[in-house]
Amino acid sequence: MIAAGRGRFRIYPNVHLGADVEIGNYAVIGVPPRGREAGELPVVIGEGAVIRSHTVIYAGNRIGRGLQTGHGVMIREQNEIGDNVSIGTNSVVEHHVTIGNNVRLHSNVFVPEHSVLEDDCWLGPNVVVTNALHPLCPKAKECLKGATIRRGAKVGANATLLPDIVIGEMALVGAGAVVTRDVPPGVVVAGNPARVVKEISALTCPYDLIAHPYETADATNR
Repeated sequence: MIAAGRGRFRIYPNVHLGADVEIGNYAVIGVPPRGREAGELPVVIGEGAVIRSHTVIYAGNRIGRGLQTGHGVMIREQNEIGDNVSIGTNSVVEHHVTIGNNVRLHSNVFVPEHSVLEDDCWLGPNVVVTNALHPLCPKAKECLKGATIRRGAKVGANATLLPDIVIGEMALVGAGAVVTRDVPPGVVVAGNPARVVKEISALTCPYDLIAHPYETADATNR
């Protein structure tokens, strides 16, 4: 079943939608990338997706069940996206990106081509991932490589990740940080350039709701 207000959306040929998919007004699914014909590349979107108004999803995407998009989301071509992924309003996912299961991108997030986001990672509002070491270099497009964000890592609002770095498993990047080098697993980094400030295990809840904020999540995800 596809539900939408008055059906004011466009679906190109060779788009395969699972059951109970909701599509908002003015969404477009299956846009052919430059140099490809309409319907040449398939789109697969699993059951239970909610694709909100003005979302644009290009051809060649394989997306699991439970996708949620905010308004005005752009998902370029030939990405592999897992189950239960949420992509917030005005966020952009470029092409040839790999996103695992249970990943959350908040509003206004930018993820460039050749990035990898593993299961259960979280990117806060206005996070920018980059992939060009030397923009406008004659060889720039030959060495594009976005960040790799390992399982369960979290990136705070307004952080910037430089190209070809790894954010380690269950690490936490503080809000506004500029990450210029790899982040080890299980640590908190902050600042510009970002530096390790403590271990995740040292974090406490200021409201005394839980002893260690990520202890339960880490155990569950293993």
